[in-house]
Amino acid sequence: MEDYFSSFNSFLVRSRVSANLFLSQFEPLALLLVPLLTLVIARALHSLLSVVHDKGLKATLVGLFMTSVKLIPGVKSYIDAEKQKVVDKLQSGSKSKREEWRTELPTTGFGVGIIEEMKDAKSKDVDWQGKCSGTVYIGGSESEGHFSLINEACSMFAHTNPLHLDVFQSVGRFEAEVVAMTADLLGSKEKASGGQICGNMTSGGTESILLAVKTSRDYMKMKKGITKPEMVIAESAHSAYDKAAQYFNIKLRRAPVNKEFKADVKAIRQHINRNTIMIVGSAPGFPHGIIDPIEELGKLADSYGICFHVDLCLGGFVLPFARKLGYPIPPFDFTVKGVTSVSIDVHKYGLAPKGTSVVLYRNHEIRKHQFVAVTEWSGGLYVSPTIAGSRPGALIAGAWAAMMSLGLQGYLENTRKIMEASKMIEKGIKEISELFIIGKPDMTIVAFGSSVLDIFEVNDIMSSKGWHLNALQRPNSLHICVTLQHVPVVDTFLQDLRDAVQTVKENPGPISGGLAPIYGAAGKMPDRGMVQELLVNYMDGTC
Repeated sequence: MEDYFSSFNSFLVRSRVSANLFLSQFEPLALLLVPLLTLVIARALHSLLSVVHDKGLKATLVGLFMTSVKLIPGVKSYIDAEKQKVVDKLQSGSKSKREEWRTELPTTGFGVGIIEEMKDAKSKDVDWQGKCSGTVYIGGSESEGHFSLINEACSMFAHTNPLHLDVFQSVGRFEAEVVAMTADLLGSKEKASGGQICGNMTSGGTESILLAVKTSRDYMKMKKGITKPEMVIAESAHSAYDKAAQYFNIKLRRAPVNKEFKADVKAIRQHINRNTIMIVGSAPGFPHGIIDPIEELGKLADSYGICFHVDLCLGGFVLPFARKLGYPIPPFDFTVKGVTSVSIDVHKYGLAPKGTSVVLYRNHEIRKHQFVAVTEWSGGLYVSPTIAGSRPGALIAGAWAAMMSLGLQGYLENTRKIMEASKMIEKGIKEISELFIIGKPDMTIVAFGSSVLDIFEVNDIMSSKGWHLNALQRPNSLHICVTLQHVPVVDTFLQDLRDAVQTVKENPGPISGGLAPIYGAAGKMPDRGMVQELLVNYMDGTC
């Protein structure tokens, strides 16, 4: 043993002497700087590789090129000026209207007379009845029927706030019943759900998604110790997930859709790693009205032990009833193993007032991570279930009134009408030879594009006829989200669309005041950072 240690020490001495002899030929300063420089280069390469991994090689190279070009004197100012022209075009005269808006309180209040001014302002709004994709889901005139009922319910509870449950106990009951009735639609009483479905009302689909993501992040941190969270979504998933990723410091990985425009399960699997907290499925996706393979995604999430959120914001108050009516609806709710949370808007096809949605969880263990509890505030002990502290009890009451007034039969009848109208529109568009349907719509959204015409020019013509459709990208297309407002005007819509297609076919090119050139350029622009800047500048000048 002594011989072994002696040999080892001799080896160390020889190694040290050799190293000192080798390093003696270099300047001491160089010996100090080389390791530091190596570390800096290694970190730069690591950052570059991370960017390439997240954005792709093409997008990274384009970004580096554009950043370099902007360093040339005069180029940045020229690009900024051109961007401002685009922003001004998008705002289309709204700046002149803003100049007339009030910027301070009136010296003497208007009293009840202000109602007349509000009526006058409202009368100048765009005529939206039957002309807007989605937007208003209740049918008929806003002065009668379901509109009138919702208005009265909201007015009755306009002063209430569920933050004070000891005072406004009726609102607390309404919220609990809205959540329970919504959960029942999504399989809460089925054995496969586990029997613990729970949730809360929120201000809309975006807040429901934000809460589901935040909850999944904190739950997975507790369950698996994940401190650098990532989530995987399909490129058709709602932009609310991008917002959640920014708000909650979560890396977002975006997977492509397959040829049927559904989430590609294989591609999503390839993005899952040890930091993945959740994956996402849509039923249906906002762009094309197509349901993702929820069962396959559920199995994938379950096999990795991660969360799986299903976005039912659009489909939650249609799919359960469409299935009862005999439409071939694939599984989408809590009866699917692996689903841990769901978002569902009551203010869309639930026909509730705007600002009402529900977020649901498979069990209380998961939902507890949604809440914020504060113990060290001088204002006392505080706990809040959602992002907002104070919430409008009027909207909760309006949602409860909507669901109770319609009942199962009311929703079945409404679903029958909008599904039939959607199929008529889909059939009518298929008969227009210049257009094609995107995928196979499962619900009440019909997306369509063209291989021979600029579809955004078609949109401009439709806009000139009073229609407000949604412009999509990848591929360039339009969609109409069919509501009860469209049931009486299906034939009018199809005739206007046929006329618009014929107009563009005979006179191709942008119309005066149209946005087709901007939409088209934005879709082709390789520097997506510049497109992002355009959107931010537009929003900054609008709100």
